Amino acid sequence: MDKDQILQRFLRYVRIDTTANPDTDDYPSSPGQLELGKLLVEELNEMGIENAAQNEHGIIMATIPATDDGVKDTICWCAHLDTSPETSGANVKPQIIENYPGGDIVLPGDKSKVIKTDVNPELNELIGRTIITSDGTTLLGGDDKAGVAIIFEAAKRLVDHPEIKHGPIRICLTCDEEIARGVIKLDLNEIASTVCYTLDGHGGNEIDVETFSADQAVVTVTGINIHPSIAKGRMTNAIRAASDFIARLPRDRQSPETAEGREGFLHPYEMEGGVGEMKMKILLREFDASKLDALAAQLREYAAATLKEFPEAKIDVKIERQYRNMDEGLKKEPRAVEYAEEALKRLGRTAKKTIVRGGTDGSRLTEMGLPTPNLSSGDHTPHSALEWVCLEEMVESSEWLVALAEVWAKENNG
Repeated sequence: MDKDQILQRFLRYVRIDTTANPDTDDYPSSPGQLELGKLLVEELNEMGIENAAQNEHGIIMATIPATDDGVKDTICWCAHLDTSPETSGANVKPQIIENYPGGDIVLPGDKSKVIKTDVNPELNELIGRTIITSDGTTLLGGDDKAGVAIIFEAAKRLVDHPEIKHGPIRICLTCDEEIARGVIKLDLNEIASTVCYTLDGHGGNEIDVETFSADQAVVTVTGINIHPSIAKGRMTNAIRAASDFIARLPRDRQSPETAEGREGFLHPYEMEGGVGEMKMKILLREFDASKLDALAAQLREYAAATLKEFPEAKIDVKIERQYRNMDEGLKKEPRAVEYAEEALKRLGRTAKKTIVRGGTDGSRLTEMGLPTPNLSSGDHTPHSALEWVCLEEMVESSEWLVALAEVWAKENNG
């Protein structure tokens, strides 16, 4: 693989602002995703993939033709174009640290932002490698532009080396994954693949085989607004009622700050409004989807308790389904993971099967019937100004994809 080429790809991609916008129903939710998509179609065409196209929704589909007509299975590589709205993705200024010497990394645009080795112990294993960060005023965009760069480098390798035997490979790039809409405009018949692999994981050599099951609660508190001068006995302040409701959520458990492993949580992440009405968004997360109903019941219990304190208020708790754990779907097609492990073994590396305390497009694709484990993309600490990627881990993931295409060809010929 060409390390400098994958670096230059990545730097081009992160400089385009593709921040997802949850406050619109448009798909894609931001114009930068269309801009990046247009560039990517041009790059695919330039490398010789003439069927690449961006549809009206901004989704990109392309096919790398088979070099072995006897291979009966098509596989798909998938990544997403958007970045998280939790931290700005505008005017990203990447910092490249070649031959990383070890130690904490101070970000030059905001020196109060420091990537610390005690929080990122994996840095201790990457001394001498190339680390890429933002300047600290934005996120970097490794989630998931690292995945896009990985896929494109692997695609170019296959196009440039037709002697590598592989079956047909679909490339699928989605929009708005970060706001749980990544696959809502996808047609599995168009992907037409046996399995899919999302390149949206952390670190290196990891296969995410389980994700959270996820719902979202939208809690609306309606109060009675009236001028403060005549409010006695008449006003019901929705801000106070909403604060009472939030205060009832556990703080020593069932929160991202306190949970780990397979522990779920309730996570209030957005709150807006005023005296007359407050709206809150709360994430519900469990690995076991059957436990989500219990979390929803908790929220309704808290709403009922708040109404006892604010009897003139109204509280509506609306639960929206998001995605489900990919575990069961992957068990129906064990080759998806087995071949990914075998491909790494061919490269002299060992795969680590992991669970991810989040979700990917793969969660929904698997639920829809397309088994889709998630592979490493070299990204670390996503969604924050402290995000960073390791260039060599990206290169290794590109090598992994090429080896994976070869394994599928060898094991499914004829």
